[in-house]
Amino acid sequence: MSEIKTWDWETSEKKIADYGGWKQNYKWVEEPYVSPDGEKIASIVNIDQGEFSVCVNGDAWENTFDKIWRLRFTPDGRASAIVSELGEWTFAIDDQAWENKFGYVWNPLYSDDGKNIVVAIQQDMQYGVAVNGVPWSELYPNATEIASNPSGTRTAATIQKEDLGQANIELFKKGVFSVAIDGTPWEQNFVNVWKKTFNTAGDRLAAEVRINLYDYTIAVDGKTWNETFSCVWQPSFHPLKNTVLAPVRLDGKWTLAEDGKIIWGTKFFQLWNQMVSPNDKSIAAIVATEFGRWTMAIDGVPWYATFGEMLTDPVFSPSGTRLAALGKDNGKWHVMIDGDIWKNVFDMAWKPVFSPNSQYVASKVEVNGKYTIAVNDCLWKRACDACWEPIFSPCGEKILCRTLENGICYRRVIPVKDIVR
Repeated sequence: MSEIKTWDWETSEKKIADYGGWKQNYKWVEEPYVSPDGEKIASIVNIDQGEFSVCVNGDAWENTFDKIWRLRFTPDGRASAIVSELGEWTFAIDDQAWENKFGYVWNPLYSDDGKNIVVAIQQDMQYGVAVNGVPWSELYPNATEIASNPSGTRTAATIQKEDLGQANIELFKKGVFSVAIDGTPWEQNFVNVWKKTFNTAGDRLAAEVRINLYDYTIAVDGKTWNETFSCVWQPSFHPLKNTVLAPVRLDGKWTLAEDGKIIWGTKFFQLWNQMVSPNDKSIAAIVATEFGRWTMAIDGVPWYATFGEMLTDPVFSPSGTRLAALGKDNGKWHVMIDGDIWKNVFDMAWKPVFSPNSQYVASKVEVNGKYTIAVNDCLWKRACDACWEPIFSPCGEKILCRTLENGICYRRVIPVKDIVR
């Protein structure tokens, strides 16, 4: 969200819309979504049988559709959704539908700036990808696990090159799956292909693959690592070195490999979601130090505190020197920073957000059926009917709070020190 500097960081409170009053104008109103800058609130609304629209700040789109689903705001603040017209599906952005229509559309991916939108498509029982409404020139009998680079200029999917017919096991064992990039397939086939990742530039792609019934490895630009493993998880690119990192299973335990070579001496019961710090000095990953006990590890060294149900949403600070994650134990959610757990416990918590100066960390949280913002283990005094993830100002000393209270959508800009007391 590069436009964040242009947002209004001076007005302390704005009443955006009387969302609660919309129900009087429509047969029903679905769940609301708020734009990143907090200036708009939108919902899918039903006008009549088989007639749907999107209401933004109280005004409905002029166009109506047979059905609308997966309404979201793009990173640049446009209301977007998958829509159906006369039995065909496409994508609509700020009331303008793509010209091309498809048999079905799903799994939209947004570029970092919101300018490019990638979707999975089906047309005449053939599958592929469309970018801003333009489909690949070649479609396939099956296409899954779509991916794009951060700018949305390159796309990929797992494709099925040959029809297996009625469960042709011998053909399956030979390998009929591969990767297509912008519609062009790799030459090599695999028994299976799963999640894949582009590098930032979009000129390289890595994927987790199964090369026979027993061996797994990583394929990079169509060529597999020399090393094989009993299992692998989704690879990622090192942003500085452009090497490929991936969790691999070896001798019944998991560790981290780089370009096929093991780089962590420690082995874990599980390891995934590896990530390189913004300063390119550390690599972190979610790990299980023993069966059913989850924590974070940095450069192979696990944190002491563990959780029994889940650990998710890890995020490095902009400085790369701090790390936060969410943990769940005994049905309650916790925020963990640098291995220390906040004293406050929540019914639910959302991905932590660091301030630009890495001094503060905030999270949207649920407590006793109400929603609020927690910053550095301190709770905002407002308990809201709905709340969206907090966003820090460029200076890091203010925080944007987008809330729904008694049917009214508010946009508030609050000094962080009003919460951190």
